[in-house]
Amino acid sequence: MLQRLVSHASLTEDDVVLEVGPGFGFLTQFIAGKCKKVIAVEVDPQLVSFLRTQHNLQNVDLIEGDILKVTLPSFNKVVSAPPYSISSPLIFRLLEQQFDWAVLILQKEFAERLAASVGTKDYGRLTVNVYYRADVELLDVVPRTMFYPPPDVDSMMVRLTPRAPPFPVDDEKTFFELVRTLFTQRNKKVRNGLISFLHQHKITGKEAVELADSTIYSKKRVRELAPEDFGILANELSRKF
Repeated sequence: MLQRLVSHASLTEDDVVLEVGPGFGFLTQFIAGKCKKVIAVEVDPQLVSFLRTQHNLQNVDLIEGDILKVTLPSFNKVVSAPPYSISSPLIFRLLEQQFDWAVLILQKEFAERLAASVGTKDYGRLTVNVYYRADVELLDVVPRTMFYPPPDVDSMMVRLTPRAPPFPVDDEKTFFELVRTLFTQRNKKVRNGLISFLHQHKITGKEAVELADSTIYSKKRVRELAPEDFGILANELSRKF
């Protein structure tokens, strides 16, 4: 499994690799033998102490702290099997950084949400927000039996490749807020979610209803909107505020 994970990352001797949650350091050692440097971020003080005493790897920089809060040095790739509980905030934290690509082991259900097709049950806010920032490739399924103790769910290797947004957005704050608000009513018509969105911006009553009805896609279901459609809708709204 470790060989497959590292193979998907196409590591070279010039790479500086970020690992999140090295645990007992098995993956850390494997990565360290194939790259210039590993930056390993671990929040558990006991594991940090263990790693410092048990492993003598010259090209591993161990950082004690929360990956969602620490200041990260520069790196160009990510290889990690992070805690499932931080998957969503971790991905958005990573996508704030500059790097070539990340290869991660994630919960299979979560991974499928990242790459879900428009209109499917897995398609949602996470899909749209990640698509805006990166390409997602689903790689290998990792059965739960590959871990000890085995978790309750299967996992999947995923590659994220950051890129420029594939469609124009005039105001990202409006875009992300709109996506969040509309997906709270994913099975309803867009106009319903738009009225809620407009209420948040102090536009109420008849004015909110008329504005919602006049916008593009108002009669479609939220789940039927492609990521690009959210961009078009956000741009239309931002010009009307």
